[in-house]
Amino acid sequence: MQLYELYHITDKALLEKLTKACLGQLTASTAQQMVVFVTRQDKHRQHAKMILEFERGNIQRNSPPERQAKRIKDKESLYEKLIPFVYSRFFGLLGAFRKLSGVIGWFRPMVRELSESDIRVEVHKSCGLVAQTFMLAMAEEGYDTCPLGGYDSHRIKKLLHLPYGAEVCMVVTCGLREERGIWGERFRLPFEEVYRNK
Repeated sequence: MQLYELYHITDKALLEKLTKACLGQLTASTAQQMVVFVTRQDKHRQHAKMILEFERGNIQRNSPPERQAKRIKDKESLYEKLIPFVYSRFFGLLGAFRKLSGVIGWFRPMVRELSESDIRVEVHKSCGLVAQTFMLAMAEEGYDTCPLGGYDSHRIKKLLHLPYGAEVCMVVTCGLREERGIWGERFRLPFEEVYRNK
């Protein structure tokens, strides 16, 4: 559903304000640029409409004529009914109702994380994967990045003029590393503590 947006910050005055919102962390104060990764679950209907329009054309261009009608109908069912049902929020009530559909899981495998908080986690996970891909691409180009876990999301939303439905997923500082930006060695759990082979 691609329910995310990226805000690339290069303006020095805004970088200073963001550094304060990021609790003055060294990597924030030494960063030449920052990228704020924002989730936009509130845009699920708009994105579903755009994806459906694309899929209609995609099916017409690439599917055998005898299968097109069924495939288009399946996509319409997905993006006009199921997606709005899964991504909509209504004070937790829709999520509770969706959880009741877990009865289907007695008979066949299904997605069980359907509460409103579950879907919110899924949207943040998707945005986090975009941030990870961005950081790997930056490293490939010879730049350093650092994802920040500590920040004042309310202040960041205000600085970026984000609407109520947007949520800050992650702030990533980026640029060429400065020695004063690294203050010591980093702890990593031993590999055997986090890896399991079954």
